[in-house]
Amino acid sequence: MILHYFHLSDREKMKMNLYSSVSFIFFTLIALQCPPLTIQQTTDSCSSTLPLNDLTFNSSLLQCVEAWTPQNYILRYARTLENTWSFILSAPDSNVFIGIGFSTNGQMIGSSAVVGWLPPGSGGGGQAKQYFLGGQSPGEVTPDQGDLVIVNGSLKIESVSSRLYMSFKLTAELPRQSILYAKGPAGFFPSSPGFRLREHQAMTTTTINYNTGSQSVVKGSPHSKLRKTHGLMNMTGWGILIIIGAIVARHMKQWEPTWFYSHIAVQITGFLLGLTGIICGLILENRTNASNVSTHKALGITILVMGGLQVLALLARPDKESKYRKYWNWYHHNIGRALIILAISNIFYGIHLAKAGSSWNAGYGSAVGVLALAATGLEVRKLMNK
Repeated sequence: MILHYFHLSDREKMKMNLYSSVSFIFFTLIALQCPPLTIQQTTDSCSSTLPLNDLTFNSSLLQCVEAWTPQNYILRYARTLENTWSFILSAPDSNVFIGIGFSTNGQMIGSSAVVGWLPPGSGGGGQAKQYFLGGQSPGEVTPDQGDLVIVNGSLKIESVSSRLYMSFKLTAELPRQSILYAKGPAGFFPSSPGFRLREHQAMTTTTINYNTGSQSVVKGSPHSKLRKTHGLMNMTGWGILIIIGAIVARHMKQWEPTWFYSHIAVQITGFLLGLTGIICGLILENRTNASNVSTHKALGITILVMGGLQVLALLARPDKESKYRKYWNWYHHNIGRALIILAISNIFYGIHLAKAGSSWNAGYGSAVGVLALAATGLEVRKLMNK
């Protein structure tokens, strides 16, 4: 085989080397996709045997709920004594804290939660505490506070087969049926003396029937529809239509007067959608008592004022022959450009504040990218035709 290789032409040798390299890369990628066989299974289900041996009650009494399927959270519970309920929350040990909250109205604010964590290398020295969720910022989440009556000595957390098991007992005739679940940020664990939490990386809200074990997932927060409407209206109005209207005005003037009426129609539609979005935002702020949206709100109102001035400018538009037309053009064009820049910035900032996720960033970013490419192409064509 080696002797045969030396008798090949340079072109044949190059082909063979290229084939070997491609084969190596292909099989390497396949190998990277295959997880090592030694990784322990971290899933749990209601059909699995509970791997805890130090329970003070019969585990067969426990009802089981697949509490948060995407995160593989399993909740087991039982009324083990009169007015005493035992809970065991199971979740993957993914180097985060886990939490379960009990709410009167399905919202985070005002709820009481049990949060537990077990840092790597702690030798089983995990900790769990009750927290009062007084607000959405970490400073408003208070350790060792809350109105859950936890039985002394019952609160603990341990790791078994790469899963966390947090157990506790509550004294209650019937625990609250609105339950929150949270997963903390990777690599962060509360520490002494403050034991402050950082904002969770994911959460969900559910309602449970303790008698039947049935559960329903609340699709987002009570204000999620209003929040989405606020985002979509602003994104479509200020962040897309206003840009399209500006492109029409700059590059479609050869179709007189169609471009003018199209420009007005698109801009007024964008303004009305944006106005609706800002009204939704003001209502949302009032209902949620949000404390971190002052900059976002100020930018939104500034954009609304600039948009209103643009609409009013239409009424004061001088004739083409007027000596004031060049000043009107300068004002109208530059206010429009500033509005577009502020709108795009504030939309991305709003996505960040709402923690809407990468899908919103990617979706709006793609729309802006397409519009930017279209505008660039039209600008190049305009320069070439001069």
